[in-house]
Amino acid sequence: MKRFNKAASTPDGGQPPAPDHGSDGVCRSTAECKCGLNIMKLTGAIVVFVMGLSVLFSVSVVLRDPPSDVLWPVVDASRILDSKLHKDILEEDELAQPVEVPNDKLLGDLLPIGFDEKSCLSRYQSLLYRRGLSRKPSSHLISKLRSYEALHKRCGPHTDPYNKALENLKKSATANSTTDCKYLVWISFSGLGNRILTLASAFLYALLTDRVLLVDSGKDIPDLFCEPFPESSWLLPSDFPLTEKFNGFNQKSNESYGNLLKRNSSSGDLSYTYLHLVHDYDDKDKLFFCNQDQEHLQKNQWLIMKTDNYFIPSLFLIPSFEKELHSLFPDKEAVFHFLGRYLFHPTNSVWGLISRYYQSYLSNADVRIGIQIRVFDAKSGPFKHVLDQILSCTMKEDILPQITKNQEPEFDRSVKPKTVAVLMTSLSGGYFEEVRNMYWENPTKNGDLIGVYQPSYEGYQQNEKRNHNRKAWAEMYLLSLTDKLVTSSWSTFGYVAQGLGGLRPWILYKPENLTAPDPPCGRAVSMEPCFHAPPFYDCKLRRGVDTGAIVPHVKHCEDMSWGLKLV
Repeated sequence: MKRFNKAASTPDGGQPPAPDHGSDGVCRSTAECKCGLNIMKLTGAIVVFVMGLSVLFSVSVVLRDPPSDVLWPVVDASRILDSKLHKDILEEDELAQPVEVPNDKLLGDLLPIGFDEKSCLSRYQSLLYRRGLSRKPSSHLISKLRSYEALHKRCGPHTDPYNKALENLKKSATANSTTDCKYLVWISFSGLGNRILTLASAFLYALLTDRVLLVDSGKDIPDLFCEPFPESSWLLPSDFPLTEKFNGFNQKSNESYGNLLKRNSSSGDLSYTYLHLVHDYDDKDKLFFCNQDQEHLQKNQWLIMKTDNYFIPSLFLIPSFEKELHSLFPDKEAVFHFLGRYLFHPTNSVWGLISRYYQSYLSNADVRIGIQIRVFDAKSGPFKHVLDQILSCTMKEDILPQITKNQEPEFDRSVKPKTVAVLMTSLSGGYFEEVRNMYWENPTKNGDLIGVYQPSYEGYQQNEKRNHNRKAWAEMYLLSLTDKLVTSSWSTFGYVAQGLGGLRPWILYKPENLTAPDPPCGRAVSMEPCFHAPPFYDCKLRRGVDTGAIVPHVKHCEDMSWGLKLV
């Protein structure tokens, strides 16, 4: 199994100085020659010592996990656009000084200015690891984001408008207040992949309704993500009066919009309305996606949202949002790609996990392939039918090279073989071991050199553990840095990776009856995530309807026939 190491060099990158023999290279005296000889011996000893350190360092990279105490910059020359950058990123004080990144570090003005770059290294250094945006953001989206940032700065936590709105909330005052600032509070709920997708959904809804998004910190949001808005925090202050009720909010809560409708109460008569958009929501809750109901909700100053769904596809079916959404996103399959690259920047602690692993195992490969495996089964894996499915898909689609039992494969030896890094993520380590051993024990037919890697295998999902979620976020991000991606059906983990990377993945279809499906996988029609629990209701006709057949850009998902996705 091939490892990719950096060659050692002297501190200044050159050769040790030779002894001075004069301009003609001849010793002027016996003492002078002896002195020169001694210097040369000393120099040789230094060279041997440095070479020894180089060998030890190379061995350590092969035998150990990536170092945990250094944030290595990427030195993949093919990805460096600025010649000065190649020199700068080798400096020892790389963390003390912001790394100079390519000119488009703002991603076509998608990202704002005004941040301390050292406080969130990933915001701009990510361009050293991946391509830029796969699509170009619209000028309207950029303008809308700048307007939102100004709104967040004016109305965000601890501002005068926020304090006034908070007083209205505490006094149970109605929406008829003196402040024009309105708020959407997102409750941290469910697994990390779900939280990332729902947070993007909530932010887009806030953009469309001119609300300020405030984020419940939960157990680890500040530990995972940098602040996305300059000069103002998106985190809900710890003294917010409803925080203790967040865990108790559910489909039966009296404050839910669905239950208000059942009681024929108006949401505008309350200081806040709870939006229950979790997978178990009922027909009344789903009226959130109707035009008339959006008009009622606009009257309320405080909306509290709890969801585990990427509900953006259904926002595109609300007539009052249609024109604005078309202007924001002319390219319908890049919605999460833009929102994700704008909102989600790993904190320095998570960025260390990402950058160290990428530099140690992925950076020097000619091709990077990601395989994300999620098995929805009560028993722990690995499962033979899942392994069979992975190998069948990746070889049938020419993602991984074929192997041969012939130890002397026939290929053109005059052509330099490609190095292929395969990054696998799974709660089980068994699939990784099987694939790694297959390429260790057998050569490839085309001569490609394959390295197979898996950062972690936690055994089972542990949402309550901070370090588990750090690793999960790092692995989603690493998958997004690959050139080709294979994901598992129904997995929000894979959805996040494909969206951030701008990748259209091959999806492993969900196995049934412990049997590998045939065909084993299919190419996604877009890089957008799937909305797993959409409403099937025509708000105008007030009857059931196939919401995947209303507009051409909202269709059913490849991996979940009843789900909706943007195409």
